Amino acid sequence: QVQLVESGGGLVQPGGSLRLSCAASGSIFSIDSMGWSRQAPGKQRELVATWPSGGRTDYADSVKGRFTISRDNAKNTVYLQMNSLKPEDTAVYYCMVVVRSAMEFPAVPFWGQGTQVTVSS
Repeated sequence: QVQLVESGGGLVQPGGSLRLSCAASGSIFSIDSMGWSRQAPGKQRELVATWPSGGRTDYADSVKGRFTISRDNAKNTVYLQMNSLKPEDTAVYYCMVVVRSAMEFPAVPFWGQGTQVTVSS
């Protein structure tokens, strides 16, 4: 099994910054991709940023230029640096890790428990 533990959410003023972290642990042979999504109240979940292993980062247009995804592969951890935050960024943020638990097994996505980000003055 694989578990993801998220941290770093909180309340910030517009224009402020937050850094989210998500650490994966458990049966991990390799990681195919890491990323972040978010869901605001009454809205559908939105993909925010992804970083496929061996690939390039990709961002939603709404966060491009403000958010940066990074990875620490040695720690199986993915981060989301969020700058110039806007009230529209208020949501629960979920990390995603696509994991292969063994060479002969297919890659399977896992999700974190979510961390609340609130941007308000």
